[in-house]
Amino acid sequence: MTPLRQRMVEDLRIRGRAENTQRSYVEKIKHFAVHFGKSPEQLGPKEIRAYQVYLIEYKRNSKSQLTQFVAAARFLYREVLKKEWAIASLPYPKKPQKLPIVLSEQEVKQLLGSVVNVKHRAIMMTLYAAGLRVSEACELRVSDIDSQRMVIRVDQGKGAKDRYVELANTLLHQLREYWKKHQPQHWLFPGRRGPISTRHVYRVCVDAGEAAGIRKNTHPHCLRHSIATHKLERGDNILEIQAFLGHSSLSTTAKYLHLLGGRNRKSINPLDAIMGKEREDDVA
Repeated sequence: MTPLRQRMVEDLRIRGRAENTQRSYVEKIKHFAVHFGKSPEQLGPKEIRAYQVYLIEYKRNSKSQLTQFVAAARFLYREVLKKEWAIASLPYPKKPQKLPIVLSEQEVKQLLGSVVNVKHRAIMMTLYAAGLRVSEACELRVSDIDSQRMVIRVDQGKGAKDRYVELANTLLHQLREYWKKHQPQHWLFPGRRGPISTRHVYRVCVDAGEAAGIRKNTHPHCLRHSIATHKLERGDNILEIQAFLGHSSLSTTAKYLHLLGGRNRKSINPLDAIMGKEREDDVA
């Protein structure tokens, strides 16, 4: 690892950036340097602009990929190399305003019903009922499930923030069934080395959608979008949804308002309603 790359990694760690962010930023800058055959310290706005054109016209990068490169370059030149031009000269590509893909409650029931593997069913129920990002679900520990308080602790979610989310009765029963069969000791959903991989969970969700005959893209984040929309439809207010999802900005949560169908029903966890069980005051 070059000294500059080491400095970048250290600065990312000091600022508490997630490991996935660290890997992504370093990889983007590495490709940038290799493209020109020079250290990033020898490159500036002119080369960055030329590289952006290259990514668009020749590599056909998505707007998301372009944004990741700009974020990595901004961090390197502003935070690590302290270049004054870093912010003004590195514009982000404009993102298209798209509404998220949302499953209906019946489709969620079909999706979960198509999963036979008890571990896969447990992690998909967790993604939906707790509204977790896939990385948050993968990194859950057994100790994060608090059946006494009926909450799940999300340790260091996006933005390096801890939060608690409700633990649905139906999810607790499923997790107990899963634990009896597999008895995980540290990671709630262990993989071969450490926690289960996000790629594995993505594949599980896609396969479940195909098995259920659902034509929508049933990726893990679709379940997070779906629970947020269903909770709004059932009467939860936007501030409750913001806290539930762990959003820093209310504007991020507000996009779900566009998906409301005008329904306003008693607020219970949609997983309990979908699977035919009402919330109980005392869970054994």
